[in-house]
Amino acid sequence: MIFVIDSGSTKCDWIAIDSSTGNQLFEKQRTKGLNPAIISDTDAHDIIKENEVIYSNKLSVSHIYFYGAGCGTKKPVKMLKGVLQSIFKNAEVVVKEDTYAAVYATVGVSHSPAVVCILGTGSNCSYYDGKLIDQKIISLGYSVMDDASGNYYGRQLLRDYYFDHMPHDLKLVFKTRYDVNDDVIKSNLYKKPNPNAYLATFAEFMILNKESDYIQKVIKDGLREFVENMILQYKEELMTVPVHFAGSIAYFTQDEIKEVAREYGFTVGNFERRPIEGLVEYHAEIAKIS
Repeated sequence: MIFVIDSGSTKCDWIAIDSSTGNQLFEKQRTKGLNPAIISDTDAHDIIKENEVIYSNKLSVSHIYFYGAGCGTKKPVKMLKGVLQSIFKNAEVVVKEDTYAAVYATVGVSHSPAVVCILGTGSNCSYYDGKLIDQKIISLGYSVMDDASGNYYGRQLLRDYYFDHMPHDLKLVFKTRYDVNDDVIKSNLYKKPNPNAYLATFAEFMILNKESDYIQKVIKDGLREFVENMILQYKEELMTVPVHFAGSIAYFTQDEIKEVAREYGFTVGNFERRPIEGLVEYHAEIAKIS
């Protein structure tokens, strides 16, 4: 049995496939997010153990392919790999950053070169040459970077609500949909875990109100920042390769992404809302080939 795992800060999807046929063995399982940069090894162990289906199959797993947020540096990768190996004692464990999930999900087994972007709870951008990933900028996380991500847009909506930049009719809807009490917001941002995931919950409002001129401006301003800060790092590569996108924010802003792409002159490729689905196809094909 092979476990293919795609984890963000909010949630983590697990799919088991047969190591010889590539067929899915049982329904997708979901746990809380396993971002090793923001949770402890004890937390990670407890999160996995809470899922009975995953835990009851722990000794039947031969390979684990984990792709996740927070896995871009050695220390958190070592921690998470240790936790996984302590639970899945018979498995060979591979832990890679979520960028690889986006690459394999959007590019597939063709291994064609591309610029690949993640626009989900967080955001990132890299160049894949067909074998390796090149990232010119190391992400400093949601509080400094993550342009055009769910937490970026959530933060922007909250700011606009409190600074009174949001149109009055939308403010009323926003206030009805969310608890905008300042004490509640500050508690979630400064006292509770995963403030990036909390901020990202507000991004749904943007998707549901895309017909608004205000929302269109918010979306496109964020995308332009992302393009200028991240995608345009690869100006030479953009002349010959497409730009693929993974993540829910990207999926629901496809039209706006294509408009902004025309402004900057690059070619948009594939969109993958949930990288786990493309990842399973990728590893299923690899399993069949091997």
